[in-house]
Amino acid sequence: MSEPSSWRGFTVANTNSVREIREAKMMSKAELARKASVTVQTIDRIEKGNDCRLDTKRKIILALGYKLADRTRIFDSANDNSASVPGKTKKA
Repeated sequence: MSEPSSWRGFTVANTNSVREIREAKMMSKAELARKASVTVQTIDRIEKGNDCRLDTKRKIILALGYKLADRTRIFDSANDNSASVPGKTKKA
């Protein structure tokens, strides 16, 4: 993975592989943004390690040609909010 980047004086760890996967697929930021129905600015922020909404992650995963089950290949599971919801349990 890439080294942490600096944004407005804060160090932001790159906790995703969006840039590496996008470049391996020979996609531009604009192409990925178009396929994911988000802005190029959003792609840029995510590639720099900023967090995003789960819906945005879902769109990017699908736009890169992955299945939602492969989300941990793209986004760090430590920052993945979709694993569980606190206080919610299954009833038997």
